[in-house]
Amino acid sequence: QRLIRFVSLITSINYDTFRFEMNQDTLPRPGRPRSAASRARALEAARTILMRDGMGKLTVEAVSAASGTGKPTIYRHRSNAQELAMEALISDTEEMPETRGAPRAALIRQLDRLITAFGTTRGRQITLALASADPGSELTRAFRNRVILAARQDGREMIETFISLGRLQPPPDMEVLLDMIYGPLFFRLLVGHQPLDKELPSAIIETAFAIL
Repeated sequence: QRLIRFVSLITSINYDTFRFEMNQDTLPRPGRPRSAASRARALEAARTILMRDGMGKLTVEAVSAASGTGKPTIYRHRSNAQELAMEALISDTEEMPETRGAPRAALIRQLDRLITAFGTTRGRQITLALASADPGSELTRAFRNRVILAARQDGREMIETFISLGRLQPPPDMEVLLDMIYGPLFFRLLVGHQPLDKELPSAIIETAFAIL
């Protein structure tokens, strides 16, 4: 049953919609300029509430009150509390790894940070909630957009940077390469047939690069 839900989640991904939403998130909008400091405060407050009280207590209103950030500012970046929870869970892993080093090491660090986030108590609780969630639910969509597709996009940008610097050869198919890197991690996370251990990131990247 968990496998069926995983397949339903993956096959319902609309990549074009995701790219449009991500592009919209970076477009300048009229009015006051966005405040990176306000966004950081909101994420910090959301993470505190999530880790201390759980996902059920994490609301936009609670984050707004705790961070002093207006609700319109919060909604400008996230559609609902579920997206806020997902972003808060991985907020300390959000920055892309340094791209001045080796490509494999940077990608391994990114995967390791995702595993660390979902290895926390709240991360495991969110995983259990996802296992029983409807594929069309807000929780599932938030996980799909804010975790799966966001991780792929970060990976794409890292790989393209390494290619532009001459440190990596262009893959025959970028989408297949990204599937090879992120598919095993999220498959294990949602299906649970194998553990998310610290050896997994290296195994994934070394296997993907060996095949290439």
